[in-house]
Amino acid sequence: MRRMPRAAAVLGALLTAGTMLLAGCSSDPLAEQYREGSGKNYIAGDGTVVEFAPEQRGEPVEFAGETVDGAVFDSADALGKVAVVNFWYAGCAPCRAEAPILQAVHEAYPGEAVFVGVNVRDQAGTARPFEEDYGITYPSILDVDEGRVQFAFAGKVPAAAVPTTLVLDREGRVAARILGQIEDESILDTLVRDVAAEGA
Repeated sequence: MRRMPRAAAVLGALLTAGTMLLAGCSSDPLAEQYREGSGKNYIAGDGTVVEFAPEQRGEPVEFAGETVDGAVFDSADALGKVAVVNFWYAGCAPCRAEAPILQAVHEAYPGEAVFVGVNVRDQAGTARPFEEDYGITYPSILDVDEGRVQFAFAGKVPAAAVPTTLVLDREGRVAARILGQIEDESILDTLVRDVAAEGA
């Protein structure tokens, strides 16, 4: 039996997940945005917040990748702390709008929460100016070529929704999800604070 290269297999799985998502119920707002063909170049969620009780969180999610600065981020290094994972890219208007909120909450939890971006579309030359313009000091993984980080979260993150922000508990399990732009700093702050308190 022929085996597909890893990159092709991952890409195929992502495309299948995205197709299944977009082909679902007609009341699905992501599917409706896809069909409308507005030309805005992204499909955004509606800011819905979902929290998962500890018994609903499933297995820890493991991921790693090269960052904008050429370093490597490994989720194993975040274990024992709350982790915030934000899926974004520079041309996404909601991503630009929420960037200051993410940075502010990042600064509010030094040593207690680890923040990492996952850039789903850009190379370093495009992602770095975005980080500089918005004063982003936490790292971002470049996930555009093989989509390994997106694939790792495929069960919790709709492949076509950007931005999406996940809060992981100290074991690396998804504890909360914001599907779409973070509208209010207090929303993310509360999620991080509540998950951090679980291990206090």
